[in-house]
Amino acid sequence: MFVQIIKYFQMNQLQYFDYLIQHLQISFMSLLITVVIGVPFGVFCAKHQLLAESLIIMSQLLRIIPSLAVLFILIPFLGTGIVPALIALVALGLPSVFINTVLGFKEVPPIMIEVGTGMGMSSSQLWKKVEFPFALPFILNGVKISLVEIIASTTLAAYIGAGGLGTLIFTGLGLYRTDLLLIGGGSVAILSLISMTIFDWVIKHYV
Repeated sequence: MFVQIIKYFQMNQLQYFDYLIQHLQISFMSLLITVVIGVPFGVFCAKHQLLAESLIIMSQLLRIIPSLAVLFILIPFLGTGIVPALIALVALGLPSVFINTVLGFKEVPPIMIEVGTGMGMSSSQLWKKVEFPFALPFILNGVKISLVEIIASTTLAAYIGAGGLGTLIFTGLGLYRTDLLLIGGGSVAILSLISMTIFDWVIKHYV
């Protein structure tokens, strides 16, 4: 098995890096869209209790739906390729970012708001100097969870022709090639671990 893996890398280095780059591109595009939607929406909903509670319940329900099911639902409308893959991955990653953003702003101690107000801070100054810094670790933690989920689920993008490391996994399943399964699955696991470690380090040292 070890010999087969080495032979694969000796003969297919460029192909492997193509799959790796495709996987990273799809994952980070999905994460970027997720953050652009999830963080501002979470900030808005944190100020509206009923709306936040309703959407958090909907987000939890969204998590129940498997990404593969979302892909199959979208194929008749959007066809195959990267667009339905991005939509499915954003739907998967959005709940973590949204819920953690709402939680971060709701957990700001009222005493800190009172102190800031007592110091004469305006609403924008309170948000910038008190609320956002306090909520930032929660937001980054949500982004971390979302990224790990997205990287792992991007393997399914290969099923609809979007490419990525999932191509190796599905090819390995079709050809009964354990070496391809290990290369594809192992690479995804390593990417997820590296992403999680980087985010933990950033949260620990810079937030």
